[in-house]
Amino acid sequence: MFSQTLAVTMINLRSIPQRWALSLATVFSIALVVAVLLGFLAMANGFRATLSSTGSDDVAIMLRGGSQAELNSGLSLDQQRLIEEAPGIARDAEGEAIVSGELYVIVDGIKRSSQTEANLPLRGVGAAAPSLRDNFSIVEGRMFEVGSNELLVGQSVQREFEGFDLGQSIRLGTNEWVVVGTFSTGGSVFESEIWADLGTIQNLYQRGTSIQSIRAQLSSPEAIEELRTYAENEPRLNLDINNEVEYFAEQAGGTSDLIMFLGWPLAIAMAVGALAGAWNTMYSSVDTRMKEIATLRAIGFSGSSAAIGTMVESLLLAALGGLVGALAVYLVFDGISASTLGSGFTQVVFSFAVTSDAVFGGIILALIVGFLGGFVPALRAARVPLLAVHRSS
Repeated sequence: MFSQTLAVTMINLRSIPQRWALSLATVFSIALVVAVLLGFLAMANGFRATLSSTGSDDVAIMLRGGSQAELNSGLSLDQQRLIEEAPGIARDAEGEAIVSGELYVIVDGIKRSSQTEANLPLRGVGAAAPSLRDNFSIVEGRMFEVGSNELLVGQSVQREFEGFDLGQSIRLGTNEWVVVGTFSTGGSVFESEIWADLGTIQNLYQRGTSIQSIRAQLSSPEAIEELRTYAENEPRLNLDINNEVEYFAEQAGGTSDLIMFLGWPLAIAMAVGALAGAWNTMYSSVDTRMKEIATLRAIGFSGSSAAIGTMVESLLLAALGGLVGALAVYLVFDGISASTLGSGFTQVVFSFAVTSDAVFGGIILALIVGFLGGFVPALRAARVPLLAVHRSS
């Protein structure tokens, strides 16, 4: 049985050049399906990786209860002062609580790649903000001065958007700003932000003394429970309190799930078209080898060997298409920088990430298309009548 199957399979494979146009079309269509799927998966994986690498489990982020995102939150200076006296908050060498009240507004930026407008986050921060971001460093220029219209720009913003090079003046809204520095946080989502002095933002955007979020350095990751207990027992505080790891994991989930929701149905819809192409190719393969299959059947070869040989050919073409699609996406997209709308209705800059799990999923989809495309032609090959050798003479 094995020798018969091997012989029929080799005959099938050697006959592929006779149908090179149909075979190439099948490989290309399956490669396109895999490429589309992996493109969406690479986007989702890269976005998720950027947010997952952001934050620390010993930094708490506090929003108004039920707000879910900074843009919807609103807090007061008095609430920040209550947090500064809370248990579980770390203190610096002078005994001051390491707490940062921050304000978040949306401004327009121009993408370098498409010359279109996109929302960017302009964050008002105080002196404690840099110490609450892991791997923070100023890579060019300096920190903005308190009370000035100066900007500190994340590297990702500078890379993807126009007008934010060091020393440039830029109009955001109705105000003129000067870029005095560029900062890095090791590729985290904070690099997609623009920073300015909190008091300046409050004044220019008529926010009074209000803030939208409070970040605090915890004495330990476990101290967040002390902070939550304190907030629950303080009637002047109505806060949702999470550590940054939990907060950004939740933020990443919604957008990456949406990307996946768009990617899989599109890939499956395209796979239906590729399935028709594979089916047509394998039917053509069986038709052109009708005489050979009938001859083999006449000298004692089983119908199952013909069916398996046809199926192997279909799976081989599908696997080749899957590998071509995966390789193309890896070479073109892996590591490429892009930006998309995050949960705060502002752009998050990230890099596409083609992972081994995504490639495996793409190859599996290609093999499914190959299996379904070859199944009915394989049954036809197994049922070729012996008299077909005479009709083909």
